[in-house]
Amino acid sequence: MRVNQLAKNLNITGDTVRFYTRIGLLSPAKSSVNGYKDYSDKDQSRMQFILSARNLGFSVDEIKVIFSRTDQGESACGLVRQMIQQKLEETEKQFEEMVKLRRKLSNAVEDWSHKPDKAPTGNMICHLIEGTYAESSQLEANRDSSMMPSLED
Repeated sequence: MRVNQLAKNLNITGDTVRFYTRIGLLSPAKSSVNGYKDYSDKDQSRMQFILSARNLGFSVDEIKVIFSRTDQGESACGLVRQMIQQKLEETEKQFEEMVKLRRKLSNAVEDWSHKPDKAPTGNMICHLIEGTYAESSQLEANRDSSMMPSLED
């Protein structure tokens, strides 16, 4: 099958197929008659795998590592389990950071809704943001000092 047929079968663009061919993840046969690339059922299976892996957040480089294993006849399942576990852990950390950022943003929206707009001065650009830094620095200082044992202990 040609590029457009493979793309149509998988509901993707021909450019997507060409990209993965160009970087070596697909290896179509080249016709000696007309020079067209002919994709096999194996190429279609690989392209489907690529799409599924990309949907799970695997990078092109990670997919190359997986294919290097399977192309040598080895199972990549153990490696894939490790990779997906690591992705889950990274995603959990990112999620926690996003929850913290959401909380900060929500607090800023609430706090700033009660504050007036001010014109910039020589050292101040926007008192809302500058005040947030000062407040967060103070909160961190208070938190750090509350965690230290007192001299009376």
